[in-house]
Amino acid sequence: MQNLTYISFLLVATTMVLAACQTVDVAGADQRPENIRYLGVQNKLLADDLVQFHVTLTGTENPERVEAYAECAAAQYTLIRGFGFARHIRTTVGQTAERWNADAVYTISAAIPRGTRTLDAEVVADNCALNGIPMV
Repeated sequence: MQNLTYISFLLVATTMVLAACQTVDVAGADQRPENIRYLGVQNKLLADDLVQFHVTLTGTENPERVEAYAECAAAQYTLIRGFGFARHIRTTVGQTAERWNADAVYTISAAIPRGTRTLDAEVVADNCALNGIPMV
């Protein structure tokens, strides 16, 4: 009976390891490549440390692309203002025809802010540059 438990454990562990190593093509074979056009960023200082960003893009069916664009804008703006960190407050995403837009609000600060949705502006800006996402 103890051997059966041990064998069951090994089977489950092996299955989990193999599942972790498996790659999945989430884009699908029939999906066309994205041709994203970034149409601009507008920002508005709401308070000394509170900034609103409006971003627009086309060429994707993935709303996460416009959220990433807003995050990149927030990271670059944070650095321009001489701060190192930002905290995401909210993002509202909408679509009109082929245009995606986001309205995002962030706080900016010199020290790591409290909360779970914080970002290191320098790290995010570097990642945006590597991924070809324009910033402010």
